[in-house]
Amino acid sequence: MKAAPARRASAAVHFRTEIEKAEADGFARDGMTLRLTLGDVNQLQRDASIPLADISFSDGVMRYLGVRIEKGGVAESVLERGA
Repeated sequence: MKAAPARRASAAVHFRTEIEKAEADGFARDGMTLRLTLGDVNQLQRDASIPLADISFSDGVMRYLGVRIEKGGVAESVLERGA
């Protein structure tokens, strides 16, 4: 029998950590892309614990902590660090 997969932290907490790690590794936030499942996008939009300053919507683009979000089209949410 397989063990249940480990439950990850909320999308906000998980990707804040991933973004901070990538930035510490020398990647700029404006070069990163969050490719999120629709469920994770929904979770970010509804998470009352996220400060309003952390999420922005401008010119049809959603950003979390300054990182562009691409909605849907993936089976699992990932942070692409960029070049």
